[in-house]
Amino acid sequence: MISIITPTFNRAYILKNAYISLQNQTSQQFEWIIVDDGSTDDTQELVQKWQRENNLFEIIYFKQENGGKHRALNNAVQHAKYDYTLILDSDDELIADAVYHIHVWIDHIKELSGFAGVAGLRGWKQRNGVVGDNNFKAEYVDATNLQRKKFHLTGDKAEVYKTELLKKYPFPEFEGEKFLSESAVWNKIAADGYKIRWFNKIIYRCDYLEDGLTKNSGVAMNLKNFQGFTYCVKLDIKLYPFLIKYFKIGYYKFVARQAGKNNKEICTLLNINKIQLALGAIVYRIKMFLKR
Repeated sequence: MISIITPTFNRAYILKNAYISLQNQTSQQFEWIIVDDGSTDDTQELVQKWQRENNLFEIIYFKQENGGKHRALNNAVQHAKYDYTLILDSDDELIADAVYHIHVWIDHIKELSGFAGVAGLRGWKQRNGVVGDNNFKAEYVDATNLQRKKFHLTGDKAEVYKTELLKKYPFPEFEGEKFLSESAVWNKIAADGYKIRWFNKIIYRCDYLEDGLTKNSGVAMNLKNFQGFTYCVKLDIKLYPFLIKYFKIGYYKFVARQAGKNNKEICTLLNINKIQLALGAIVYRIKMFLKR
């Protein structure tokens, strides 16, 4: 059995797609935990209707004060009953044999040490193809979240983490902020040496809607959630190699200056020196120039 967690905010208009995809699973060995992040639409009434239907899986629903997806995940993990957890976003869906394959994959690693979980690929709903790099050719690879680029595993994937690790590594919560990149946890787990067995099979389909976090996770979002943004960049500086590290510093400077921070304040926030800051700005400018 696995736990499937869906944080949702005002997604009653589309949440049914996720529900139908779970009803259509060839394996019903899961529970579905829906965390309502303070919705003001009819999400609660909709889910309560589903709870009364004759499903072969349990639906657990609870509502929290609006605090962001990361707080919803922290809360939901405490309710998860099973050893592995998949996050299914409220606008996405699973292919029909996703849960079946997840259980097969878990059997691959259950006797192995040093694994955080397993993962499949995400595909697009409206068109063919894999989200992110499509040059991943092996049946599977074993790698940490920080090693993904080496194996052509860039872009969002469908990770299934051990529930005990999600409880051990909760998302940091910053007062007044409602967004935090999931890398804050995934990279922390990877930094402690935990690998994922990444399988070359699409089990999850998604689009990035105009009201979704992915579409709205740029500069404005980082400015609005500056403490969490700072936390993630400081973590990235410790973990990533030279070019990525200094690009992150340069991007942080670009955002922080819009937040009214001067160079001295930026160095203090990131615990770096002026030379590192200047080098980061150069790497950032070069990379942005090459993107044109």
